[in-house]
Amino acid sequence: MPTVLESLNNALHRAFADDERVLLLGEDVLDPYGGAFRVTRGLSTAYPERVLTTPVSEAGMVGVAAGMALRGLHPVVEIMFGDFTTLIADQLINHIAKFTWMYNEAVSLPLVIRTPMGGRRGYGPTHSQTLEKLYLGVPGLRVLAPTALGDPGELLYHAIRFSDRPVLFVENKLLYASPLHGEDLSADFVFSATRAPNGDGLAPTVGLSLRGAPPAQLTLTAYGYMAELALQAARRLAYEHELFVDLVVPTELSPFSLQPLMASLERTHRLMTIEEGTYTLGWGAEVAARAAEALGSRLAAVHRLAALDVPVPASAPLEASILPDVEQIIQAGLELASHKV
Repeated sequence: MPTVLESLNNALHRAFADDERVLLLGEDVLDPYGGAFRVTRGLSTAYPERVLTTPVSEAGMVGVAAGMALRGLHPVVEIMFGDFTTLIADQLINHIAKFTWMYNEAVSLPLVIRTPMGGRRGYGPTHSQTLEKLYLGVPGLRVLAPTALGDPGELLYHAIRFSDRPVLFVENKLLYASPLHGEDLSADFVFSATRAPNGDGLAPTVGLSLRGAPPAQLTLTAYGYMAELALQAARRLAYEHELFVDLVVPTELSPFSLQPLMASLERTHRLMTIEEGTYTLGWGAEVAARAAEALGSRLAAVHRLAALDVPVPASAPLEASILPDVEQIIQAGLELASHKV
């Protein structure tokens, strides 16, 4: 099976081949380097006039790309590390996300900003953060997070070619080497993909339940690399503890739709949210709040699992100690299952 990195790289090549309006801007994106994580490799060789290596100025490259998008091009910007998206906050929040409304919907802005997020690589406190929560809920901005479930490359391709609003495309670093799940998953799990009825069909929410198992007793929801850990935990909960769960994995974090999650919650009445970002005021808090509003007293129990509210250490053992892992998911799942509905 291809890896997530290969899927994303193939999608970029496909988008460049299919549409001459697609360009790439970023630092060190030229071959043979092909970007810090090699996602853009081969593009500058195949399309030298459409791959632009930039100075070390994230705000500058994003501002230039915004102008390109307003003129009808489809630029893709690579921010080398997601930590540096703080340097584009003014461009992204105060301008790019608002242009459609500011110009009375007379313009569109097909701009994709790709960036790797996350820790577990020992890169230290300024290169290991999970910061997408800073951009959730910004009107006009779409935040997508691919996983190894389904086809992450297809998600990127459609964002580049067919989204008329700006997209922040969050790629967890540890997912790059992960093979896409295929037949190995279908042997154990029933796989379904749904899309919010009020969306454009761009980003599916994946649902997984153990094949042939009794009704699920607990709903897990996670995105990005956390979905991989949640999948491992779901197997162990079933085979080691006879606790069966539904796993719901969104790829569109903002705008957020609760509907794909509700079908499972109506059955289980117990919810665990799992994210690598810090615990306070995170994605899981919003999901839990909306679930509580929708279900009221029928929501028997909620648990939010996230990173501790501290900077990410460079020391590998310390880094591991602050980030959520499979054992924590299992322990929290067992505690949640004890709550009576």
